[in-house]
Amino acid sequence: MKLRLLALVLPVGLLAALGGSAADARTTADALLSQGRPVVASSIEGDSLAATKAVDGDPSTRWASAEGTDPQWIRVDLGQAATVGRVTLTWEAAYAKAYRIEVSDDGTNFSTVKEVANGNGATDDLTGLQGHGRYLRLVGTQRATSYGYSLFEIEVYGTTDSTGDTQAPTVPTGLKSTGTTATSVALGWSAATDNVGVSGYDVLRDGKVVASTPNTQYNDTGLTANTAYRYTIRARDLAGNVSGETAALTVTTGAGGTGGFVLAAAGDIADRCTASDSSCVHPKTAKLVEAMNPAAVITMGDNQYDDAHYADFQNYYAKTWGKFKSITHPIPGNHETYDDTPYEGYHKYFGSIATPAGKNYYSWEMGNWHFIALDSNDFVKEDLREPAQLTWLKQDLAKNTKGCIAAYYHHPRFSSGDHGDNPDADPLWQTLVSAKTDLILNGHDHHYERFLPQNADGERDPNGPTQIIGGMGGAPLYPVHAAHPATAKIISDFGVLKLSLTDTTFASQLIGLDGKVLDSSPTYTCH
Repeated sequence: MKLRLLALVLPVGLLAALGGSAADARTTADALLSQGRPVVASSIEGDSLAATKAVDGDPSTRWASAEGTDPQWIRVDLGQAATVGRVTLTWEAAYAKAYRIEVSDDGTNFSTVKEVANGNGATDDLTGLQGHGRYLRLVGTQRATSYGYSLFEIEVYGTTDSTGDTQAPTVPTGLKSTGTTATSVALGWSAATDNVGVSGYDVLRDGKVVASTPNTQYNDTGLTANTAYRYTIRARDLAGNVSGETAALTVTTGAGGTGGFVLAAAGDIADRCTASDSSCVHPKTAKLVEAMNPAAVITMGDNQYDDAHYADFQNYYAKTWGKFKSITHPIPGNHETYDDTPYEGYHKYFGSIATPAGKNYYSWEMGNWHFIALDSNDFVKEDLREPAQLTWLKQDLAKNTKGCIAAYYHHPRFSSGDHGDNPDADPLWQTLVSAKTDLILNGHDHHYERFLPQNADGERDPNGPTQIIGGMGGAPLYPVHAAHPATAKIISDFGVLKLSLTDTTFASQLIGLDGKVLDSSPTYTCH
């Protein structure tokens, strides 16, 4: 230990004379880049073992992957491009016998900078690395135990590209409004330039910073109708240098109005039965939809049971909920993937309605609402890459100009039902919470559960989205377990969600099979 500390202060030449190297001297002087940085992992063993625990600087906390599965990975976003010279891994008892260290500029395409084939746990101090990129990923390829991979800390050392940079970016140009509503103003501008790289832009409303974004567009929401707002934009670079502000742009919001409409929504719908069977539920929930006379219908996956063959769609779903096909905006659930060719029956029955942009995920709009239909099956696969859908989602949210946002996908992040919480859905949840999404609808668990607004960690927070599980459209009900702290109401019964939306508010009701209201939410104002 004393020799290691001495190496920090010895001149490079003297260190070499003692058996060290210039590369050793350089890596020990590198800065710690990973602590507290954004981090994601392929899986987690439990909520208390999240990926963030591996970069929190606390040697008593840890990330642990799901047990018994190879490969697994953890990826750190260093915030900007850097030359990486050293990585230190502090393993718990469940360590990697074989793994590799990778770097990437975009978080998708990685190159390997170090491979280890005979790891023995404890602490691995990997020095003399020659990597360059913004993202660093540890990929475990062979577990040393029957458990998963477990790290107390992953520490990345290096030098950022912006080290010593004092030159500010140029002032952005071309600030303009690309759309307004009664409660929102959409802005766009031309990119600034910088000698190293622009990291993002500050949006100032009436002289105060209201947001920072890496994009050249921003939708400012939660505004007051018929009100003038003054906007400017400034750029930041990777070293924290700040440009001057653009010329001011004054925009007045719209006069407002109700713009009200009703949507019907449910998931887990058509069991293989018909109205001739008195215990068959989906014909009864279809009658509830008909009584609502909705402007549109949302399905939250598992539209057809059991294996979602095209013939089953024709024989069951089509005869009940199929009456609303022309106004339906569906998403698939896990049962749609059980067809002989995954999704084949789903695609053949719904056609372009299910894939308006050529993918199982898409967005659509009504009034002042932006709706995002997602395929959460992409997030329950063991894959080392960021799903293309998540990249699309971030881009879609950045382009949105509507004042209210709703998203729906099959697997809920939080649930008190039989399947329980879905950590695999966390990338979707985190992204939607960050974008100030107002409403999130899910299925998968066969019950009704309405949550109070929650933050990224599932804690009560009025600034977060309202999540509703609506998996009571017709498939047999599942058991319900202890409620989450943020649960407002759980009902183990069949029904359909009635969503009442205006250009600034939303409220929900659960309508039971007898047509009575089983639960009503408060009226929420869009974020």
